[in-house]
This record gives sequence, C-alpha cells and structure tokens, in this order.
Amino acid sequence: MIRFGLRLTLAGGREAALRLTLIAVAVALGVAMLLTAVGGMSGVVKQSDRFDWANADMTPVADGPLWWDLHIDMYAQSTLARIDTAAAGPGAPVPPGLPRLPGPGEFYASPALRDLLASTPDAQLKDRLAGRLAGTIGDAALPAPDSLIAVVGHTPEELAQRDGAVRVASFPDIGPRDCPSGCYAGIPANGLLLILSVVALALIFPLLILVGSATRLAAARREQRFAAMRLVGATPRQVAIVSAVEATVSSLAGTAAGFVIFYLVRDRLAAIPFSGSPMFPSDLSPGWWGVLGVAVGVPVASALAARFALRRVHISPLGVTRRGTPRPPRAYRLIPLVLGLAELAFFIGRRPETSNGQVLAFVPGILIVMIGLVIAGPWLTMAAARLLASRARRPAALIAARRLADNPAAGFRAVSGLVLALFVTSVAVGVMGTVAADADRPDDSPGSTELMALLFRDREHAPTGTVIPAGLPGTAAVVRTAPEGVKAEGPGGFTLESLASCAELARVPGLTPCKPGAKTAWVMTDARAMQDPWPAEWRTAWPTADYTPEQLTALPATSLIVGTDGTTASVERARTVLGNAYPLRWGPITDADWQADTTRVLDGWKRLANVVVLASLVLAGLSLAVNVAGGLAERRRPFSVLRLTGVPLSMLRRVVALESATPLLTAALVAVGAGLLCAHLFLTAQMHLPLRSPGVTFYVTVILGVLLSLAVIASTLPLLRRITGPEAARND
Repeated sequence: MIRFGLRLTLAGGREAALRLTLIAVAVALGVAMLLTAVGGMSGVVKQSDRFDWANADMTPVADGPLWWDLHIDMYAQSTLARIDTAAAGPGAPVPPGLPRLPGPGEFYASPALRDLLASTPDAQLKDRLAGRLAGTIGDAALPAPDSLIAVVGHTPEELAQRDGAVRVASFPDIGPRDCPSGCYAGIPANGLLLILSVVALALIFPLLILVGSATRLAAARREQRFAAMRLVGATPRQVAIVSAVEATVSSLAGTAAGFVIFYLVRDRLAAIPFSGSPMFPSDLSPGWWGVLGVAVGVPVASALAARFALRRVHISPLGVTRRGTPRPPRAYRLIPLVLGLAELAFFIGRRPETSNGQVLAFVPGILIVMIGLVIAGPWLTMAAARLLASRARRPAALIAARRLADNPAAGFRAVSGLVLALFVTSVAVGVMGTVAADADRPDDSPGSTELMALLFRDREHAPTGTVIPAGLPGTAAVVRTAPEGVKAEGPGGFTLESLASCAELARVPGLTPCKPGAKTAWVMTDARAMQDPWPAEWRTAWPTADYTPEQLTALPATSLIVGTDGTTASVERARTVLGNAYPLRWGPITDADWQADTTRVLDGWKRLANVVVLASLVLAGLSLAVNVAGGLAERRRPFSVLRLTGVPLSMLRRVVALESATPLLTAALVAVGAGLLCAHLFLTAQMHLPLRSPGVTFYVTVILGVLLSLAVIASTLPLLRRITGPEAARND
C-alpha cells in the first residue's frame, strides 16, 4: 500500500502535482517561519550567555591566579566593555576568544572596536586602553558582531591598588538572567526571553493551522476517491496508509524546502537587531532538538491532519455522502478561554522574580487563551449564525445562517488562523506599544550630549579634595555628599543630601544656578537642570546651603558633572580623561547615552511586534484561502444541486460570502478584545503598567486585515462556476 500511495501521489497527473505543490509550498513557509521563531529564542539565550565570562568577578577567590576589573564605558551612544587583567600567579585562566592574556601595555579588541580604533583619534578612544593592540578577540567571547569589548593587560601591582579589582580563579557560568543587576556588560536578556517566548508561541499556532489546513485541503479533495476504494474492498487501515503516504510525501518536500529557505535567509535575519544588537548567524539556530522536532513533527502533524480529515470515510464507505448533522457546540467551550484569562490575572501582584519563572507563569496563560479561542470559536459561530437567521430577510442570508448553524465548527475552521492572528496582533501591539510609550521622552528628543555625569557609587572610596582631573575638556562641577545625618528639605518636601559650589555650577552651561550671592547650594545628585515634575523653584535656583566652598572640599564626591559643546569629539575626549582618572565600574554617561540604550531595546521590540503582526496576518491569509477553497470543494455537490434547482450563481456567491464573513467578524471582535485584555493583565503583572490605548495605526491594521481577508474570500468566489456544474451532481 505504501508503494501504491507513492504512485498515486507522484504519478496522479496535473491535479495531483498541483495538490502536492500547494501543500509543499504552505509547509515550506510554515517550517521556515517556525525555524526562525525557535532559532530566535535559542539565539537570544546564546547571545546573552556568550558574555558570561565577563562576570568572573561575581565569584572572587582570595588567592585566585588572575586579577580582574570590569568597566562599562560608552562611545557615541554605544556600550564599550573594558576588562583590565593581570596574571597574579601561575595557571591564570585565559578568557575565551583570546590566545593568551595580554601583557602590561597590551590589549585585545573585538573586531568592531578594532575597526573603530582605526578610524578614531587616539584622544577620543585609544588613550583609554593605554597600550598597543595585540590581537583581535574571537567570536566565542562576543555577544554580537558589533560588540565593543577590550581586554587590557596590567601589572599585578597596579590592579592590586584598585578598589574594584578582585582575584578570580575561573570564568563561572553566571549569565545575565541569574546575575544581580549591575554585573553584566553585554546584551541584557532579562524580559527578552519572555517576550520571544510569546512571539514564538504567537507564530507557532498560525503555522500549525496553515500546515493543517493545507494538508486537510488535499485530504478533503481525496475523500471521494478513498470512499470508492472502500466500496471495492479496501480496508480502513489500507486507506489510512495511502492517505498518510500522500500527506507525508508533500509535507516532507515542504519541510526540506523550509529548511533550505531558512538557511538561505538566516544571515539576513541574524543581522536584524531584534534584541538591540544583531546576532551571529550561527546563534540563530534551532539546535539539534529544534531541528529534530521540526523535521519529524511537521510531517507527523500533516499525516495526522490527513488521517483526521478522512475520519468520515473510515466510519463508512458511504460516509462522504451520508452525513448526519453534528451536535451543536455547548457553552462549556468558553471555559478554557476564561481559565486562560484567570491564570494571567492570578499573577498580578505575584510576579516570579526570575526570567524562567516569568516564562512559566505567563506563557501558559497566553497559550490557554489561544487554545480557548479555537475551542470557543464554533460556539461563537453558532451564536452569530442564529442571530443572522433571526434577522435574515433574503434567501442567501437564511441559507448561510442555516448552513453555519448546521456545522459551525467547519465555518469557524476557515477563519481560525485570522482569529489567532488578530489576537497575536492585539497582544503584541498592546504590550510593546505600552512599553514604548512609557519609556519615550515626552518631547521625543534624542537626549542631550552637552552634560556628562560620572557617579561615584562607592561612597566609602569616593574622592575628596580636588576632584576635577587636569586636562579635562570643557567645564565641570563637583557634587559632594553632605555629612552623615545632615540634609535639607527642599520645595515640595523633597529631601536633599548633596552639596555643590555655586561658582562651579555657574561655569557649566545648562545647570540650574544658585540664588544671587550664594556660595554653596543644596542640589540633587547629578545637579542637572530640573524639569517637571520637580518644583518650579528648583528650575530657577537651588536652595542656599550654610557651607563655605572650602568646607566642601573635605566632603566625598557624589558625582562629577562635565559640560562640553556636545560634539562627539569633545564628549569622547572628556570621557577618556575621566575614565583614565577614575577607572570605575560605570563610566561617565550623557543623557543621550541613556536614551540611546533605551531606544535600541524599544526599537528591537517594535521590530518584533511588526514581524509578529505581518507574519501572523500573512499566515492567516494563506490559511483562509486554503480553507475557503477546501470548503468549496467539500460543498460542490450540494451547490451543484442548488444550481440545478434554479438557484442563481450570484445567490450562491452571497451564501459563501456570508458563511465566511459571519464567523470572521464575530471571532475577530472577540479576538481583539481578548488580546487587549491579555496585554493589560500581562503589563499589570509583569511591569506594573496600565495598558495604553493602541493608536490609530493598530485599528487601521485590524480593519485592513479584515478587509484583506474578505478580499481573499471574494477571490475564491469565481471557483463556484467551475465546481458547481451539472457534472458534479451527476458524478457524485
């Protein structure tokens, strides 16, 4: 029977070849997107964990053979990680990607940093590394191809004098998902794995529907032939084998083509900075388990879909034409949808602390909601059909309503892909749009580069006396910590614990000045110009302090504020001087640096939202076309009989349009509402943010998606003339 099934599949003429091609193309698209989703999740984890070695100072060893000091700096709004090292004894471990430890006066640079050094004046960048380039850091140590990382060699005596340097014995596996805040200098993955898990889930469901729809279309068209095989003596098992062979051959061809498509476009996909930085192509890989799961799972799913589609033939050889009306769906189908929403609501105020815990908390809830929409769909379709029947004034509406009420599951099946696509779109736009709106600046400005702040976080080792280093470009002001227990209450009830010299504040353009005649003032930590919601008095003048400038010099510095002309050259020269004078864990930073880092992450999330929306709508459109075409093929005989009884072709077209549009519009409203509700519950539980109302673009996208779906339905109506001729009724 296997050989017979292969012959029917491969030598069945033009119709069989067209059917095979259709299923293979649908499966290929589905497999390529599925591999991209699974590979993207794996890539984010690899990208995040690739820089674990930089967190070696999280497990210090008193007599470790390697001195280690991590610094997080910036250059032109890009993060630059510098690790200062020195061998403290024999057996010092070598970081990944390096052939050896750099000696004193040497450094290794990542490829992106190496290229940047070649095109940048030394005073702006190379002078921070204090040595000669000894080589390039290999990919094994880089989170992303554009990572700026340097490993700088020093003498053990030099690092022994540094407050932040520690001795280590190895490079532990401490990734950013498990490391406390402040220990990671690469690409943050906290929360991103959760987002990508939802994205992968959002793509997998429409993909499975597309694959199942394409396979079921072919199986449905072959019901008549298999029924004839049963009538001449074929057993149900033999029919099942032939059906499985035909479905498996086409899905295997599509799966192989999907793998080819994925690996052909993988380099371009990896270059898209969804996480804020591009990936290495090798990172965008589903792994052996992912490859095995897709390679085996898709053909098996296709075979099962074909087997399920032929269940009527297995009941009876005449089951194709002698069908009873299925039982109407009951209201209990709404239970999974309600349970999924309740699961998401449960974690409001109970959010797990770890990223893995958050994935396990929120992803199942969204999964249950998606399953609930599919399960509840037939009941919603039946309710809409009954409403349509009660208000029908024309024969076409009445026929469509009665047919939908007769088999609402079949009516909903055609639009199930679009329903999930609209749900995914609503969740993606609701979550990512709210996060972006919450983080965006009110004036949508890129941030200022004129003011730079260096924070002395370790107050025990903060400098006193003359803090401004010699040769610093621009002007500077020192903010100092008030004596313990001494503080002032500013306007609005804010407590001030920092002091600054009024003469220094006046030298830095853009800083809020002191009151006329004041020598010192109480200020905020970074002493920047105040904006709302700070009290209006602070935007005019700082409160006067009862200290002399001489008394301030004995106090430890809280921060150092530097004013430049805002150009890259002046900002980076000042950053170089400050970094060499104070090799702290966190280097000086401008407001534009903070804003750029946030913008990169938000832009990546927006790209993810766009990909999810476009991919899910495309998959939904393909599923809709396949299902509508399959539905027409299934109903060719009753439609042919109606035409023979005198029903005009135009009325049949209105019937098909109403049968498809009614469940589409009904379920679309429910899907959008459920998606926005899920987004609200997720945002409240995960980020303590209320849902922001989606913009006009979202509603336009939804309306266009529905209109395009209706256009897809309309494009299949010309098939009615071809498949409902008198020969269809006679031959069947």
